[in-house]
Amino acid sequence: MTTSAQPNNVNQSSPVVRLGEEPVTRTRRRFLRAFFRNQIAIVGLIIVLLMLFSAVFGPSVAPYDPNQTNAANRLQPPGGQYFLGTDEFGRDIFSRLLYGARISLEVAFIAQSISVSIGIIMGLISGWYGGLIDDFVMRLTDALFALPTLVFLIVWVSIMEPSKQSIFLSLGLIGWASIARMMRSQVLVLKELDYVMAARALGANAFHIMLRHILPNGIAPVIVLASLGVAGVILSESGLSFLGLGVEIPNPSWGSMIDTGRNYTTNAWWYAIFPGLAIMLNVLGFNFVGDGLRDALDPKQYD
Repeated sequence: MTTSAQPNNVNQSSPVVRLGEEPVTRTRRRFLRAFFRNQIAIVGLIIVLLMLFSAVFGPSVAPYDPNQTNAANRLQPPGGQYFLGTDEFGRDIFSRLLYGARISLEVAFIAQSISVSIGIIMGLISGWYGGLIDDFVMRLTDALFALPTLVFLIVWVSIMEPSKQSIFLSLGLIGWASIARMMRSQVLVLKELDYVMAARALGANAFHIMLRHILPNGIAPVIVLASLGVAGVILSESGLSFLGLGVEIPNPSWGSMIDTGRNYTTNAWWYAIFPGLAIMLNVLGFNFVGDGLRDALDPKQYD
């Protein structure tokens, strides 16, 4: 006697479950929920997006040419024809702030990209190989931490001549030490885990393991540190412009506007106040976003 029953047949049309997709999606959702639950982080994100909008669409939004002079309207107070007033040459401060946002954010993002790239590479190599290589990289980071940042920037820019290129290059070359240390600490932990040991046992080379297994799992703290570092780069660029070592005149820069505006504090308070507020908001925005990312990426909150 034969039976045609087919026990526990699986429906061929049922979806194939791929291991790993659900945990990744769940982790992403947890991160987004944690981040958007943080009201301070949301405020920071709004500020950053507004500044990015100003930088990208500033030329379209600005009511005047930022370098157009008009002696008849010099030092006009805020309101009326000029939303935030004018400077000593009759140039519209609001238009100059919008163009200045592009310069500040461009320098900040490029400089921080250089720092992050160098820091990740040095941290991966240092943590993975150890020994003399690790000692050399760590002593190099110690030297960078001991080097007075402002003095280095002043000397570098003075030698290379003030320009956007020399500024973001100098800021990028001096700002990678903390990122390298963070990446190294992640590598030291991750390279002892089972999945990394298994990859090594299967014959995977060091480059493959660092790029495929260690970097994706250790990048989260680096992202937080990089977002916080953008605020520091903006302050450094503004400080150089304040000292007259920033972008070329007459291109608008928030730091140079404060430097010139401090000479008119008694009869044109708005000249230095509004660029200072722009710098403060930028720094606060990126710090708030960085704090929100740190809290959202903290694994303790998922325990």
